[in-house]
Amino acid sequence: MPPTPDTELDRAASALGMGGDLAPEASAEAYRKRMARRREVQQQRVGERNLEKGLVLVFTGDGKGKTTAALGLVLRTLGHGERVAVVQFIKGGWQPGEAKALELFGDALHWHALGEGFTWETQDRDRDRELVQQAWQRSCSYLADAERKLVVLDEVNVALKLGYLAVEQVIEGLALRPPLTHVALTGRGAPPALLERADLVTEMKLVRHPFREQGVKAQAGIEF
Repeated sequence: MPPTPDTELDRAASALGMGGDLAPEASAEAYRKRMARRREVQQQRVGERNLEKGLVLVFTGDGKGKTTAALGLVLRTLGHGERVAVVQFIKGGWQPGEAKALELFGDALHWHALGEGFTWETQDRDRDRELVQQAWQRSCSYLADAERKLVVLDEVNVALKLGYLAVEQVIEGLALRPPLTHVALTGRGAPPALLERADLVTEMKLVRHPFREQGVKAQAGIEF
């Protein structure tokens, strides 16, 4: 579905701007009037957008932060008293810090790390493919579960990129969701068909990384 064109209110909000030193007004009174108008426009924009639906959110790109972004959604959803499921593809050779920290939410969070590590560690394509398919079957059970407000498919994009999972499987799985169930899919290399299906796509851009530039190893609390 193509994006909806900007409305007149969207254009008005853009023209009024964010304020601060970006606003051209020199006097405090003129600035106050601009921001008062900006608030009025924003309230109208929010009032017009009252649709509620389960969203497909994709976090991809070469930069760090894709899983971290999805886990922010996990924490937020749990904070609202809802139930969440996390299925990790590829990962599984270690227990990350976030899994330990989130144990306090008990049965409200189901966490499954169903891989055995990176391809250069496992060195077995058939075994990797089998584990990915098992993870996908577990994912489908959660996608169809109306009690789970959010389902995170961590590194599923990598499984797609490696050929261990077909994008058609994922698209069909997304259709299993009840109307208000959200799903977040992470990992670099998200395929075009998935991007087309998504309601939100965020691409993490790699600008600088301490492992590459400084030889800094993966550290607890930062990478895992």
